[in-house]
Amino acid sequence: MSRLKEFYNSDVAPALMKKFNYKSPMQIPRLDKVIINCSDGEAKDNSKIIDSIINDLTMITGQKAIPTVAKKSVSNFKLRAGMKIGAKVTLRAENMYEFVDKLFNLALPRVRDFKGINPNAFDGRGNYSMGLKEQLIFPEIEYDKIDKIRGMDIIFVTTANTDEEAKELLSLLGAPFAK
Repeated sequence: MSRLKEFYNSDVAPALMKKFNYKSPMQIPRLDKVIINCSDGEAKDNSKIIDSIINDLTMITGQKAIPTVAKKSVSNFKLRAGMKIGAKVTLRAENMYEFVDKLFNLALPRVRDFKGINPNAFDGRGNYSMGLKEQLIFPEIEYDKIDKIRGMDIIFVTTANTDEEAKELLSLLGAPFAK
């Protein structure tokens, strides 16, 4: 059974429906997509860094990452529009739920002195953003095979209308929010 069917048949959807008094099951907020973004300032000089970032993101997510390019030229950073500066992955459906499960249950507990993720990082429209300082917290990454420790941004895009609905959704999916 797919994760989406599991979501609607599990106790998550009825709990949300009861708490927010939805009249239709289609009003229940759900996770739309997860975007993982990683960039490195040194990538403009060395194209092998982009390949390394793409390999790391591909191993972590199980989906091929695509390179991102600079939109504007910034002379102070010696950056021209069109230069490759990072990579990103957009996860949907089955891959998304597998990644979220792995992030909340395997990776985040491996962070040193982890007390929970920031409950105030919502954007006002029901989307949540968080940053990681290193890619080593994922079990697929081997310490000996990385060239540099890099962080990444993770954005959870939901269909929720308010931050409260989105927070409840992510909590029911297993997000370890700090108290």
